[in-house]
Amino acid sequence: MAETFKLEIVTPEARIYSEEVNVVTLPGSEGELGIYPNHVPLMTQVHAGEIVVNRSGNEEVLAVGEGFIEVTGNHVAILTDNAANSADIDEAAAEEAKAKAEKRLSEGGDVSEDEARALSQAILYSEAQIKVKRRGR
Repeated sequence: MAETFKLEIVTPEARIYSEEVNVVTLPGSEGELGIYPNHVPLMTQVHAGEIVVNRSGNEEVLAVGEGFIEVTGNHVAILTDNAANSADIDEAAAEEAKAKAEKRLSEGGDVSEDEARALSQAILYSEAQIKVKRRGR
């Protein structure tokens, strides 16, 4: 039997994912990051994008927003502002959220630096959701 480790993906609202997995690939601060069992301890930033999980030969894909990953022993925790399984993503709602954020950002005017950053992150997360939902079509 192949080695595994516990992967947990947690948002402020809920634990989105909690399973024993073989491999996880995610968008890290320095590019794509692959985590295998017995990975060296690590803490780094996660960028909005796709998380690809291999569990017993099956591939699962999730969308994730900005956050952090902590790898300790055979436990990986991803703490993020947003995450969703492909089955839970409403593609039309993601496209609408992206369009609204892009419109607000392009209007400029009274958009503060913090709001501009939040809008940019919303756009990236919406794009990740759309990409995950369309994957495998």
